[in-house]
This record gives sequence, structure tokens and C-alpha cells, in this order.
Amino acid sequence: MQRKWLIVLSTLLIFGVVNIGIWKSEKLIEQGEVVLLELAPVDPRSLMQGDYMALRYTMADAISAQLTDTDTSINGQVIVELDQQRRAKFVGVDQQQPLADGQLRLQFRLRHGQVKFATNAFFFQEGTGEIYESAKYGLFRVGQDGNLLLTHLVDEQLHPLGQVKALQPAAQE
Repeated sequence: MQRKWLIVLSTLLIFGVVNIGIWKSEKLIEQGEVVLLELAPVDPRSLMQGDYMALRYTMADAISAQLTDTDTSINGQVIVELDQQRRAKFVGVDQQQPLADGQLRLQFRLRHGQVKFATNAFFFQEGTGEIYESAKYGLFRVGQDGNLLLTHLVDEQLHPLGQVKALQPAAQE
């Protein structure tokens, strides 16, 4: 009997944790600021692997150049400046300085010498890979803590690629 209650409580706890994660992601999509990160070219032989596209960002090299030790794992933040179209330009690695107007903090991870934002892959429906070959930017929603969530890939003209559900714009302050 005690074992049965333990299983029920464990199941409820797991469902609770999963639902909180989903709720946080939905909240970020709903309220996060839109930021576009420019994609860097990826070796075409590994660009399309199954049902996902490997992603790399042009900003990653600039961040690596400012880090003194790229052999260790680092979780940090960078400061970016946004242009009129919400495209991010690297300003520097965050040193807890105040942000200027039009600047945001973005979380990044350094693993095995590679700088990564949120995800390094974009998954799509099987057989639709050619739609994403013109991708120029990753469209992210960013929370106040710098947490990023990739929502779309967009082309040079900033049009979302593939089947997308329209996102409501985040309230601008």
C-alpha cells in the first residue's frame, strides 16, 4: 500500500514538473522580446541530417575570441544591441554593466570549444528540408533573464520559413 502511494506521488510530481516547464516556455513565447540571431554557414554535408538542420551563429566566433579559456564549460551571458528589425549585434561578454537603450542580455553556453545559444538544431517535418535552406536568421523569444527560445527560422527578408503559427508581438517598452 505504501509503495502504491509512492508511485502515485512520484507520478504527480513528474507531471507537475513537466507542466511547469511547458508553462514557462509558453509564457516566454507570449511575453519574450523578439531577437534575430544571424546564422553562420554550416558544412553542407552535415546541414541536413534526417529531420533537423544543424545551426551555428555568426556571433559565436566573436564570443569565443573574447573568452580566455575555451577548453572549459561556461554558462554566461553576452550583451547584444538590436537594430530596427530586431537583429542582434554582439557588443561584448557581460560584465554585469548596465544596459544601454536597445541592448539585451542573452544566455550562452560554451561546450567543447563551441558557443551555443538555446539550441544548435532546428527540427522540421520529414521531407521539408529544402524549405529551410534559405534560412538566414534564427528568431528567438528572450526573457528578462536572457533565456532564449528558438521559435522560427527566417530568410533574408525576415519572412518566417515553413508552416508557422503567427506569434503575437511582445509588448515593447
